[in-house]
Amino acid sequence: MTDRQQAECQPASADSLRQRGRILQPRVAYENGGYRSPEASVGFLRRAFPTAGLYPSFLRNVWRSSALARKGIYGYDDWVESSVDVLRSLERVGVRVEVSGVEHLQNLQGGGVIIGNHMSTLETMVLPAMIGSVRRVTFILKDSLFHTPIFRDIVETIDAIGVSRTNPRADLKVVLDGGSERLNKGTSIVVFPQTTRSMQFNATQFSKIGVKLAQRAQAPIIPLALCSDAWANGKWIKDFGRIDPTRTVRFVFGAPFHVEGRGNDEHQRVIDFIENQLKSWEIG
Repeated sequence: MTDRQQAECQPASADSLRQRGRILQPRVAYENGGYRSPEASVGFLRRAFPTAGLYPSFLRNVWRSSALARKGIYGYDDWVESSVDVLRSLERVGVRVEVSGVEHLQNLQGGGVIIGNHMSTLETMVLPAMIGSVRRVTFILKDSLFHTPIFRDIVETIDAIGVSRTNPRADLKVVLDGGSERLNKGTSIVVFPQTTRSMQFNATQFSKIGVKLAQRAQAPIIPLALCSDAWANGKWIKDFGRIDPTRTVRFVFGAPFHVEGRGNDEHQRVIDFIENQLKSWEIG
């Protein structure tokens, strides 16, 4: 491991991180590297009809964010606040959220590659609040979002990276070039290497694109295991599925590590981390 790699995995002082502008004022209150939704009563209608209770506020949030971004008055902090609003909307209809391992993000110096499984729309909407509360972050997203009017201005505001998912070679070049540039500026990047969102984790559909990016940029990998089946994938429109508050939402961030050699061992290490967490949650 190089001196730079060793330094990136060492805890940074709060003063040094503030000076570098990489740590934001927390919007989600973490305690000992974790978060748990506060106990709160849920009204009868929201408890009986959580799906109908969530989507009106969610759609207003997206529409408002899009309108502000189109006018050029929507910035990174606004995006994180919008994500916090989605989190609170989920909690208001009774969805419980648990997060652990945030200290691994807080202690990083510089950007990291966060590689996780992808279940539903929920993580795309809530992770900016979870990660953006402590570090600057962006995502690798479907290129189609950059051409969808309601999302185009938002994803450009957060400096996201777009991939086609139809041309692996071109996508890899875009990710390696654009991702390295952002990581070198201290921005962490969330990568979902699966070909599509799925409630079941299939390691054979989990590409090495995140590992290759970390290798190119000499940046640490932070594995992420998540369970977001409280927000089901829709039958007709995948983003709009049933909301089930009986299912707890979980995010676990693992300890950072660097890529040595070709990255095969590190790729398997991420897969093992995700599979072990899912197994502990009794999810296949």
